[in-house]
Amino acid sequence: MAKKSGLLTTVADAFSEVAQTVNSPRPYVEIGQLVRACRLLSPLLSSLGVFKFAEKEFSAKVDDLAEAAKSVHTLESLLDSDIRKNCEKDSNSHSRNLVRVKRSVDMLKIMFEQILARGGNSIIGPVSTAYKQVFAPYHGWLIRTGVSAAMITLPTKAQLLRNLNEDGN
Repeated sequence: MAKKSGLLTTVADAFSEVAQTVNSPRPYVEIGQLVRACRLLSPLLSSLGVFKFAEKEFSAKVDDLAEAAKSVHTLESLLDSDIRKNCEKDSNSHSRNLVRVKRSVDMLKIMFEQILARGGNSIIGPVSTAYKQVFAPYHGWLIRTGVSAAMITLPTKAQLLRNLNEDGN
């Protein structure tokens, strides 16, 4: 009987497919492809304890992109459409939501790279490093301070893997 792939493998495979498209001679990423890959990240964000609010925010942005996919099919056409409408810098434009989704993906990527590089059972350092690199430059003092204070509520690496059913059981 074949072993069932875990969530992290499924996420890695989905984003590898997106990366193949981006790196292809014709790099037109379909919004639907990105949305499908991003939806796989919701359980991962939910498993970060107090940072569960980020999952709701992330899911809302991904839902917006899914809605946009009904009228435009590629990321390039989404950006072109917002630029043509002169709304690309509006706080709730599809373009801004795409940027925020990308930042969330970047943060998770860096977090897992840091978890692998550092070893140990604490994910506070990896999450902190990822946050500082990706989101902190765009957050004010109050939000940065709140995020910093919330770090102590993060699960351990073992708890995170158990929450994601990635602990081998």
